Order: sequence, then structure tokens, then C-alpha cells
Amino acid sequence: MVVSSRDVEVFEQARPRLEAIAYRMLGSAGDAEDAVQDTFLRWQAADRELVEIPEAWLTRVLTNLCLNQLTSARARREAYVGQWLPEPLLDGDRMLGPAETAEQRDSVSIAVLTLMERLTPNERAVYVLREAFGYPHAEIAGFLDLTEPNCQQIHRRARQHMADGRARTETDVASARRIAEQFLAAALSGEVEPLVRMLTGDAVGVADGGGEVPARTTPIVGGLQLARLLRGILRPGAIDRFLPSSDLSLHAAVVNGGPALVAVAGDQVVGVICIEVTADGIAALNIQGSPSKLHRITREWATAQSR
Repeated sequence: MVVSSRDVEVFEQARPRLEAIAYRMLGSAGDAEDAVQDTFLRWQAADRELVEIPEAWLTRVLTNLCLNQLTSARARREAYVGQWLPEPLLDGDRMLGPAETAEQRDSVSIAVLTLMERLTPNERAVYVLREAFGYPHAEIAGFLDLTEPNCQQIHRRARQHMADGRARTETDVASARRIAEQFLAAALSGEVEPLVRMLTGDAVGVADGGGEVPARTTPIVGGLQLARLLRGILRPGAIDRFLPSSDLSLHAAVVNGGPALVAVAGDQVVGVICIEVTADGIAALNIQGSPSKLHRITREWATAQSR
């Protein structure tokens, strides 16, 4: 069918919301972009005169495309090299979507996106649509061809699975940046003690190299062990083994709504350390080093630095 300028406008108005849903569903900006583009292709081919509520139609199509991707992604991740972590996004990236409520901000944190990997595709869809976007159960049930009571049951089960995770401390942007700056100072001090004071005794470090760059294939457990590892990695000359002749710099930043360190070499972001904060201190470091998951944040970083 011919797509009118009005049809394109309707889709573009919905695009930011669709991107935000897809990113939360998939944990990957690249996969989210693909799902949104596939939704547009179906919008082009649809008999739009039969579509009563475009936003609902688009959300239903997108959700089911994401469900298909999640099913195939589970198989891919079983063969994934080492630990899998979501793709990090810099504060201000529109794909992070709305952040008016605590639920919306929490739903896009690296910790929660990682935790959502334990959910079934249907549980993840219901959890995202209900918790982050406030869709009523009746509407979600329509998207997924479920009964409303079944949808409510799936939501309860998903919340139980998610509640098993560690209780995080919510931070606003200013607090997140302050924590990141404090952690950066400790990391660059050359001493273990400042890092140990910020980390909990049972802190966990997880690194995702995607089989593309060197990364531990098992988590590091223990604040002292994690502090020692960071000191070793950040000591002068150590990084040259992996990035010879690179002018590496570390920056405090806000990523996925939380404190983070961004490692930049030349014009490329080469690593992101997302910091998970609890009432007891820093409980986890999620380190993303896979180049394929750093393309978008590299673009956003360059844009932010040019402002």
C-alpha cells in the first residue's frame, strides 16, 4: 500500500515509545532498532483503514516481533562466550524512554535488564509493558492473545522472579554522577583501600567481552578481589597490552540511569563500567567491553562531547 505522509507521521510520533519498549524487551539497542524497523514495514503493508488505534496496533506488532527475537536470542545466548550483559546507553539517549517514575527508571538499569534475562519471553513482555509503561492488563492480554487473568498471573510470577534480585538504591542523575566521580577518583588512586571502602564485602564483578576482547568468563566475587583486579587493570601501562598506542581516558558518566565509568580511546568508547549501588555500598560492577555493543554509546558520546 502507498504510505501517506500522515501515516509516516503517525509512526514517527510512536517511534520513541516503540524504541523504549523494544530496548527494555531485548536489552540491545541494535536489536531494538531492527524490531522497530520491522514494525514500520508491517505498518506500510497494513490496511490502515482497518486500524482503529494506531498506537495499540503498533505496540502489539512490536511486542510480538520482540517475543520472536527473545525466543531465538535464548538459543544464541546459550552459546554466548562468557558472561552476557545488556548494551549500555548514555544518559539522554532517547531509547531509554520515559523516566518520570521510579519504575520507569529502574526498568532500564543494567541490573534490571540483566535480571530480566531469567524471565520467559511472555513474562518479560508483561513485566515491561505493565511496570515501565503502565498498560492495563486487559490491553496487554490483547497484545499477547492471553486472557486477562492469565496476564495478571504472569505479571505476579515475573515480579516474584525480579524481587529475588538485590535491593538497589535509587539515584537521581546528580547523585549518580557524584558516585561515579568518587569511584573514578578511587579507581585512579593507585591504591586498593579507597576502592575497598566503596565496595561491599560480597561485591560482584561481571565482564562481557562477547568473545571479541579478553574478559573473564566467570564473575569475580568479593570486594577485595574486585578492588585488586581494578587496580591491576588501571595501573599505568597495563591497558597497553590490549590497546597499544591508545590515548585511553576514563570519565565519570551516567549510563542507563546509574553511575558509570566510560573508557575512551581516541574517538571510540572501548568499555563501560556500570556501578550498582545499594544501601551498603557498591554491590556490583557490570563491565561491558564487547565492541559490537558499544557502537551506539560511541556515537552518543561523540555528540555529547561536541555540545
